Amino acid sequence: MDTVAYKVRPEDEVRDLIDRWIKAVRAQDIDGIASHYAPDILAFDAVSQLQFKGVEAYRKHWEACLAMCDGLMIFEIRDLAITASGDVAFAHCLNRCGGTAANGEEKASWMRMTSGYRKIDGKWMVVHEHFSAPFDMETGKALFDLQP
Repeated sequence: MDTVAYKVRPEDEVRDLIDRWIKAVRAQDIDGIASHYAPDILAFDAVSQLQFKGVEAYRKHWEACLAMCDGLMIFEIRDLAITASGDVAFAHCLNRCGGTAANGEEKASWMRMTSGYRKIDGKWMVVHEHFSAPFDMETGKALFDLQP
């Protein structure tokens, strides 16, 4: 019997990491979410403060964000693009994030997400994550009603 060796592409490994991360977020599994981040992650989130340095600071931020989501977690991505070479990769996509209130009303909006990855000890880890919302320059207000 002939055996064929299949080489897994770095892009596919990163896509698998992103899929597991999304499942952890939807399940509101803080340990699962944090396990995807490198210890020295630098994150720029659209909520609360300018930056988060280190996995513990970002984990606490995720905990606060998840606490704001009553009911079912809404977390989906669209237009995911991944580029990887060697032990470095980056991805970008649109991300719809929010929750469903007790009365069934959805409270979610589309954001932009860019993330950077590094292969550390044979495992892909998120080393940088950036979420942002577009805003109106004249009013200074975020544009949460935009659709892809």
